[in-house]
Amino acid sequence: MSYVPAGPQVTVRWRWRRCRCRIGAIANQGDDGFSHWLASHFPHSAAYWPRYACETSLTVGVTHPDNERSFLSNHGHITVLTADDVLAQLPSQATSGDIVLLCGTFLCLELYDHYPALLAALQQRGFCVAVDTGWPPAGWSDGLRLQIGNWLADCDWLLLNEVEALGLSGAELLDESGKQLAARLSGRGGCVIKCGAEGARLWSAASVQYAAAQPVTVVDTIGAGDSFNAGFLTALLYHQPSHTALRWGIEVASQAISSSPRRYPSWQQLQLSNEVR
Repeated sequence: MSYVPAGPQVTVRWRWRRCRCRIGAIANQGDDGFSHWLASHFPHSAAYWPRYACETSLTVGVTHPDNERSFLSNHGHITVLTADDVLAQLPSQATSGDIVLLCGTFLCLELYDHYPALLAALQQRGFCVAVDTGWPPAGWSDGLRLQIGNWLADCDWLLLNEVEALGLSGAELLDESGKQLAARLSGRGGCVIKCGAEGARLWSAASVQYAAAQPVTVVDTIGAGDSFNAGFLTALLYHQPSHTALRWGIEVASQAISSSPRRYPSWQQLQLSNEVR
């Protein structure tokens, strides 16, 4: 998860910095051989990470011929991250515009049990709260949807892909899903659904918006959703309207998945995309 202060994971850090954002990676760490390697990529954040006597969590991403992905993860350190760990690494009072992005919801087993209290505490401190849940390893169920319903009202932005949105809402149609989820949020943001080659959609209390994606030659889709999140939230940090945030998210993700080695748009390119529209 990341804390993105207002104003001026390994590749995640670079995505945000290309967008000229200061970030803090909120995490914990294990005590095996991978711990030092992981911490070395976050030198300004890792000093505050609590250490646990456990292995480091690792995920292997597999891209299939149709560009769909499968992710294989061990348990490791992220399963013991606590709400106290998270709150201890954040200011007691946010400044205007500060955003906390919570991700890997269902992999952080200890943290997930305290999501209602955590999101309520973040709201009380004045943070804008965004959540990218990911896919639950055991699939969606009515019980899981009921649990998530306990904290959605303290979530400002929900950032999902199509199958996650349909799974979380239980709806059959994407439009129905977006409307239903947006109505359950705080009302200060909205539900964003990332639709791959079809662009992205946003449902809020005020409107429904859509932004198209330009065709690109796909090289590797791993990290596409994270890249979108970086572009989208960067636009919000710089007080851009939500339709611009959708475009920036799509632009960052499109460049990422169509390049090897990975490229991300510069701050100047994102600004230019505003001027030419």
